[in-house]
Amino acid sequence: MPYEKLLIDNKAWAKEQKEKDPDYFNRLAHIQTPEFLWIGCSDSRVPADKITGTQPGEIFVHRNIANLVIHTDVNLLSVLDYAVNHLKINHVIVCGHYGCGGVKAAMSNHDYNYLLNMWLRNIKDVYSLHKDELNAVDDEEQRFDKLVELNVREQLMKLAKTSIIQRAWKHDKRPVLHGWVYSLKDGIIHNILDMQPGSAMDDIYEYDDL
Repeated sequence: MPYEKLLIDNKAWAKEQKEKDPDYFNRLAHIQTPEFLWIGCSDSRVPADKITGTQPGEIFVHRNIANLVIHTDVNLLSVLDYAVNHLKINHVIVCGHYGCGGVKAAMSNHDYNYLLNMWLRNIKDVYSLHKDELNAVDDEEQRFDKLVELNVREQLMKLAKTSIIQRAWKHDKRPVLHGWVYSLKDGIIHNILDMQPGSAMDDIYEYDDL
């Protein structure tokens, strides 16, 4: 698809929006009050707004390969900080998807060169942590699906370990954390895990002076 087509389609979309709602862009330009932060996969088949039926302004989005929450990722943490402390969102969603290429690559022993190896290492750590449970699954596709789900669970726990989330939990009793997995086969989102404000975790990760 030539890039010019994207620009042409953009003009057509903008014209259609204004015809349906003349004040549409004026509203968007003056306010952003999303209820949700979406941490999803960069996979082009999993657009947050399309699969949730949300409109611009309703969902704040961060995406990376395999929807990872890494405690040294300043990009993700700055998005999280802004969403929680400035936009005052009430829900953070980590959404993975079955058939995730990043998770599939992490299940192999292939060398993807330095940068991607470094990123995939975080998923390999999830596999190692749940090795007995995963290795007990004989069917490779079912094991793949299980790792996708376990990866979402672990990323949710990593969110809960941040001082950003714990401070908001302590002072504002928000946000609720949600772990979801989207199915490419039927378009349905599966709820894997919810964590309410103040959910318990290993003591070493809890801040006592926030």
